[in-house]
Amino acid sequence: MERGKEAFSELFGKDYGYPDAVNSIDDIRASEFKRLEGLTYLDHAGATLYSEAQMEAVVKDLTTNLFRISYVFCSIVPPFLLDTRRFTNEHFNGLSEDSYIVLFELDLDSQSDSSMATTGIISAARQKVLDYFNASPENYKCIFTSGATAALKLIGECFPWSSESFYMYTMENHNSVLGIRETRYALDHGATAVAVDVENITNLQNGTHNSGFVFSEHTVQRRPESLSLKHGQNGELSGSTCNLFAFPSECNFSGQKFSLDLVNYVKEGTGEPFKSSPDLCGRWMVLIDAAKGSATEPPDLARFHADFVVCSFYKIFGYPTGLGALIIHSEAARILTKTYFSGGTVSASIADVDFIKRRENIEQVLEDGTLSFLAIASIHHGFMIINRLTSTAIFRHTTSLAAYTRDAMMGLKHANGVGVCNIYGKYLSDKGPTIAFNLRRADGSWVGYREVEKLASLSGIQLRTTIEAVAITGSRTKVSADTRKLHGYVQSLPISCHLAESSRNLGEATSCITIIITEALQGVLLSQVVLLAGACAKYLDLSHFDLIANLEAGHVCWDDNDILHGKPTGAVRISFGYMSTYEDAEIFLRFLDKAFVSKSDSSADIVALRMESDPLSDLGSKQLVHGIQLKSITVYPVKSCAGFTVHKWPLSNIGLKYDREWLLKGPTGEIITQKKVSSYDFFDYLYKVQAYNNEVNRWFAEAIAWPCTFVRCSSSEYRSCNNTRGRGKTCRDTWGKLNFVNEAQLLLVSEESVCDLNSRLNSNILVQNAQSAQTVPINAMRFRPNLVISGAEPYAEDTWRSLYIGKSHFSSLGGCSRCQMINIDQQSGQLLRSKEPLATLASYRRVQVSHANMLLHMPGRILFGILLRYEAKDCDGEQNSGAETWLQSGQEVYASNEQTMEDTS
Repeated sequence: MERGKEAFSELFGKDYGYPDAVNSIDDIRASEFKRLEGLTYLDHAGATLYSEAQMEAVVKDLTTNLFRISYVFCSIVPPFLLDTRRFTNEHFNGLSEDSYIVLFELDLDSQSDSSMATTGIISAARQKVLDYFNASPENYKCIFTSGATAALKLIGECFPWSSESFYMYTMENHNSVLGIRETRYALDHGATAVAVDVENITNLQNGTHNSGFVFSEHTVQRRPESLSLKHGQNGELSGSTCNLFAFPSECNFSGQKFSLDLVNYVKEGTGEPFKSSPDLCGRWMVLIDAAKGSATEPPDLARFHADFVVCSFYKIFGYPTGLGALIIHSEAARILTKTYFSGGTVSASIADVDFIKRRENIEQVLEDGTLSFLAIASIHHGFMIINRLTSTAIFRHTTSLAAYTRDAMMGLKHANGVGVCNIYGKYLSDKGPTIAFNLRRADGSWVGYREVEKLASLSGIQLRTTIEAVAITGSRTKVSADTRKLHGYVQSLPISCHLAESSRNLGEATSCITIIITEALQGVLLSQVVLLAGACAKYLDLSHFDLIANLEAGHVCWDDNDILHGKPTGAVRISFGYMSTYEDAEIFLRFLDKAFVSKSDSSADIVALRMESDPLSDLGSKQLVHGIQLKSITVYPVKSCAGFTVHKWPLSNIGLKYDREWLLKGPTGEIITQKKVSSYDFFDYLYKVQAYNNEVNRWFAEAIAWPCTFVRCSSSEYRSCNNTRGRGKTCRDTWGKLNFVNEAQLLLVSEESVCDLNSRLNSNILVQNAQSAQTVPINAMRFRPNLVISGAEPYAEDTWRSLYIGKSHFSSLGGCSRCQMINIDQQSGQLLRSKEPLATLASYRRVQVSHANMLLHMPGRILFGILLRYEAKDCDGEQNSGAETWLQSGQEVYASNEQTMEDTS
């Protein structure tokens, strides 16, 4: 790790830091990105950052100039007044004499200075985009869209699909590229879709390098019923089959850079598999997804004549968002057929007759509505920054940082010799400034990507977790509906597969899928269920069956189930941008070393805390620990709102009576918490609730400045707490009745544990500041406990299996996982910018946790306090009756950490 900047400069000094530019990387960072002080931003593949000078120029432009787009006006005229040079008799067949035509005209001849200036700026912006990709305006056109995804959607909508067409794409493509095969596009028009792996083979013949490629096809996808029976081929080339091949210039997941020689290889159709397969005949067109690659190495369209290239400008220079481009070859534009039209895309239309006259200009035909002309005007300032540095220098700068970081990560090892980092695509010869990886513990087990993300955030490091291995979103109901779609596809399968027709849920379908897999027909069925983000599944070695099994276990996109069945469901990704520095890389490497590298063979580095226990009710096993008392009782009637502390309080079958019996929910059903909106869905659990009138709702909405509805839990008997859907949240209490709590009925915190935390906080601050510092002690109420005890050893509660407070019996469900909410001052209600106390807790209270069903690995949790369930039954298992049971401050606490007979029954 002690390589130092000098050693780095010896290796990468010629490439790092823009040595030929006016300003060095350190100057750029200090003057243009002051907001990054104290932060390490490593998600440039997601969105790079805009510079301060860039935004100052944009604001100056907007505040000193008047922008006005040329408008479209319409006129209503009878047919006989139309210009016969533009409209012929065939346009008006079937029109009555009293029919009128609506003409749409673009006011290109406007003499308004602002309109003329804006039109000129848009034309100049188109040219800048073409220049960036080295594309001649004679051969290419720039179509502005709302982003790369919108450009891809436009291609899918307008491409002349037919039953003879092929849509071929590499496994490394983004979901937005995969989406072209779906509804109303390729497959629905009868086209064949197939994913491929592409290997670049370079041969040296006659002193020159010749690039060749090996294509490995995955399952061929076709739909038995398609729109091809209803829709013929579109476009001017209706007599010729058109096929589309799509690949990214750089893989979003691994950073793999694809050879652009693929463009000519596919278009010429002389190599494998094209020349050997009669099914792949016709005209092949090539789509490059340059959304990621164009930030550091845009495709050179003067050398590689792709038909379609898509990009988003925020990926290149940070601003504006919501603006991208489709760079389209003029010949390719001729075959596209647009169905929808708007005022700016047609010359004339008639409301009560099927008549339109489309415009001739391809930009006018494909750009619907008013262009985002202010955003378009701003890209000039972004390109100025990139052109000053040059894309070549940016590529060398960013890849040098990635190479250095990748090598250092590969050198990280635990004390027992086990490697820490598993880097995906590390053996690829051509890599961009992106690194995708997962981490291993000293025992070889995986570290969940959510654990890495949380700890990185606490260390001021912004990175990305990729969780695209399963791309199905929605509730289990939606998944079941998708499963039912399978039934229509089993008719053509072997007899053994027809069992799937009787399946009524995903669990049954999974067993049938096993049969299908053994017959090598999984693609016919599974491609309809799981939208694979191929790169993630490919590099993580997740089979179709793995994905289905993960889905059945509750995993959907963006949840917290980061490890299932012993395999990661996603990965961590870091990426560098033009303003990234050596210091960014070094901070990240030090973070990995400190947080995840075991320095000894002992497993003592990780606190082993029990997370689950079974109910206990045997009085004979309780052990009296003298001096432990109940210090305080706090009730929180409204979830995530302030509580009140009482001397005594009654218990009920849901814990403390009235605790979290009310909550505020937002307009779409989300729970409103102190973090504004919680990350899980309110409707994942079923409650019978009581609503209140509008006057009550208005009062709360005004009080919190957020639209909301006030509801009360009148019955939780239907709550299904053992499910794991909805962002991966798992309710720990699968037995008791619950109100609006996250995991269990009650939370207990020890004053001695809080005191130990404060001592560690003070020590950390003294070390960091190297001088005395005044700190505000953390109060137990910062953790929002129901019960606070005193008199125990610090963290003694971790080992308790059950406890009695007075005569009331409770079972421990293990440690409580903490999040950023403990950084909120519960007295002022303000979110503190400090990472404490969560960062200090992470340094010594982080554990690896396995769910009891052994299917789920929960992310590395930061634990403090324990969760309790009130055992409202007596020793014979009967419900307590008679007078209410009360807790009272000062009652003695009896704790047990022994397993009883009932524990094992």
